[in-house]
Amino acid sequence: MTLVFMGELMDFFFRNGPLGLFIIAFTEATFFPIPPDVVLVYMAMVLPSKAYYYALITSIGSTLGGVFGYFLGVRFGRPLLMRFVKDSNFDRMEDMFQRYGAWAVAIAGFSVLPYKVFTIAAGVFRLDLMAFIIASLLSRSALYFLEAALVVIMGEKAPGLIDMILGPGSFVVIAATVLVYLAYKKWRNKKHKV
Repeated sequence: MTLVFMGELMDFFFRNGPLGLFIIAFTEATFFPIPPDVVLVYMAMVLPSKAYYYALITSIGSTLGGVFGYFLGVRFGRPLLMRFVKDSNFDRMEDMFQRYGAWAVAIAGFSVLPYKVFTIAAGVFRLDLMAFIIASLLSRSALYFLEAALVVIMGEKAPGLIDMILGPGSFVVIAATVLVYLAYKKWRNKKHKV
């Protein structure tokens, strides 16, 4: 993805507010590389009074996107999952689903593990759909409501705390995406002034 294209995408998500947040949450659960946390945290910082509303939208969008990913896994099976998982990790992932079932999804849903891979894998390995939905909804809601609460309580210090809680990569992704978006907006504004 080029920086301009990425900037345009982020501009679309931010400009469309709750709808953009829902779309990024839905698509990230299946194929999109940018986590919705970026948009959620940014929007919550801009309008803290709506932080929990944004967390709800993100939770629902991500869970529904996860269900879509689940059915993609059911329909396209191992060949689709192999686009995201190395051959050597496939058996380990299958073993993880056999041992832990919905807990594997719940852990991925609340951590920096790629949730989209687990949604597709849940379909491939035929995890019980209701267990999948419950694990997804609970883990994604816990994550996004925690992020919203941290923004409400900590304000501008929240991204650093989120990084500390969720892992070293989360803040880097959030910060880099916001910087790309801001650079794109500046570039676009200069372009329109000429």
